[in-house]
Amino acid sequence: MSAPALLDNVRLPRWLLPADWPQRDGVPELARIAIEAGRVRSVQPATAESPPSAWNLDGALALPCFVDAHTHLDKAFTLPRMKQVQPGLLGAIDAMLADRVHWTPADVRERASRGLQWAWECGTSHLRTHVDWWEPESVPMAWPVMAELAQEWASRVRLEQVSLIKLPLFEDAAQAMRLARQVKATGPHALLGGFVHSTNWSENALRNLLVSAQACDLDIDLHVDEELNASAVGLQTTARILNEIGYQGRVVCGHICALAAQPEAQALATLDAVARAPITVVSLPATNLLLQDAVTGRTPRLRGITLVKEARERGIPLLFASDNVQDPFCRVGSFDPVEALGTAALVAQLDEPFDDWSQALCRGDWLRREAPAAQPTLVGQGADLVLFTQADRHGWPSRTAGRVVLREGRVTQGDPAPFLPR
Repeated sequence: MSAPALLDNVRLPRWLLPADWPQRDGVPELARIAIEAGRVRSVQPATAESPPSAWNLDGALALPCFVDAHTHLDKAFTLPRMKQVQPGLLGAIDAMLADRVHWTPADVRERASRGLQWAWECGTSHLRTHVDWWEPESVPMAWPVMAELAQEWASRVRLEQVSLIKLPLFEDAAQAMRLARQVKATGPHALLGGFVHSTNWSENALRNLLVSAQACDLDIDLHVDEELNASAVGLQTTARILNEIGYQGRVVCGHICALAAQPEAQALATLDAVARAPITVVSLPATNLLLQDAVTGRTPRLRGITLVKEARERGIPLLFASDNVQDPFCRVGSFDPVEALGTAALVAQLDEPFDDWSQALCRGDWLRREAPAAQPTLVGQGADLVLFTQADRHGWPSRTAGRVVLREGRVTQGDPAPFLPR
């Protein structure tokens, strides 16, 4: 199928449009997107007459392709071969450790490839996966598999890999530096990561992690305070140490559920410090709902989602992501970030998910070390778009299964028949 030169009567979200974009009754007017050589040449308000050759979207919603900023491809799809999994985060960790006897490079590759295919089909263009790293002296089996997949999928999905290393392995500064150098040697798509939790807490180890990343010019991605323990201090300590060492890269802190359990003044003071640091927050609503406040036979009382509204109010870059998919940490999921936002919209009571919060699925610049764009734009970017054939701006992200995915202006998924010239 030939690529469209013009998408007409497209509804784009408010965050993707300039401040002077015309509105009617407070709703942005529809757009006309011109595509040339696989890139967006211009975005202008639609006019009354649609050119005969244009795809007429008739108000259908469109977003840039997604960034899924926190996943676990190495664990995905392992749940069917497990027996009873004890509730909560630590029970899921135990189940995962027991399942490692089944892991081979072929097993990891098959499951991770399936996850990448699902991500590709839903419209993801940038995916970051954490890889469990439990031993200080040996690279985990899944690590080179992900590096191979990053190369194989490079023309379709930008795949980054993060070393998910338990914090005690950074207690020795020399060992921390060796780990960082191993990650650095993997290539520019690799990041240093760690699991920071009150059960393994050590400020010295966290400092060594951050300092070794700085010495190796690595970006960082941490699991932080994934618990409802009000005394957890991983996030506030990370922000403080980053300031002390003058770290210049980008740090992603995922989960940070403990903020929701802390006294208001303490949690907000921590977020104030995060706003002054090069930190992006990633919220994982589905997994955190399933793992936090989890007790057999008891309905959970606490939600486990971090303070997403308060983070946004402070200008902290914020993304929602899929996290675990069909493994002991999360029995559901499909590597579709829209599902994550759908969960967050309910549990965090988000207003205007399409016009406002959808940017938390699309802002890949929030993962890069350069300053995020003050005003994102499609113009000049690849024509990588997700067109929703059934949803409307009021109910989105409901009815989003029907979608057409464009990559460099060409259809790679879905049926564009409703939009074609007649």
